[in-house]
Amino acid sequence: MDARVQPLDTEPTALPTRLRPSQAEAEAAVRTLIAWAGDDPTREGLLETPARVARSYGELFAGYDQSPKEILSRTFKEVGGYDDIVLMRDIPFHSHCEHHMVPFVGKAHIAYLPHDGVVGLSKLARLVEVFARRLQTQENLTAQIIDALNEHLGPRGVAVMLEAEHMCMTMRGVRAHGVATITHRFTGVFAEDRVEQDRFFAMIKR
Repeated sequence: MDARVQPLDTEPTALPTRLRPSQAEAEAAVRTLIAWAGDDPTREGLLETPARVARSYGELFAGYDQSPKEILSRTFKEVGGYDDIVLMRDIPFHSHCEHHMVPFVGKAHIAYLPHDGVVGLSKLARLVEVFARRLQTQENLTAQIIDALNEHLGPRGVAVMLEAEHMCMTMRGVRAHGVATITHRFTGVFAEDRVEQDRFFAMIKR
């Protein structure tokens, strides 16, 4: 996406605990869906399914309870004066489409130009995971990652590119298999300088 995308709220958007349904209510909802799909939620193979689904949702959507600010809070300033591109490519992620609640799976490429130190490399992968483990669109996921980096690192520029396959297209609907959706966004130096954009794409392809 281009630089016209508006910044998004990058802090956790989880409902307050008092507003969240209980574990028992979540399990009851799963039993309702099983019955709606046409199966018997009381048969042996499905008796424990509601509890398993509720637990798996707690893991798949754990990003609502995690803070990008905390992940990016520690930077390292003793980097020998290094001020060129820092890039991590092929960061794997899986998320869930907010329209159909089915997975989309892909990889993220993130680059930034440091201003006052660098962040630990594992933090970039964790940042992707925080936002991916929420109900998402790929466009929002791209924007949230780059906005969080700008807000909490203050770099001279950031480039983010996501490539993903969406199960809402392969498992249902048009059933188009092997189709990749690509989104990207640049800010700062990357948005202003085509040469830096070309460097970013070249480094991804190596």
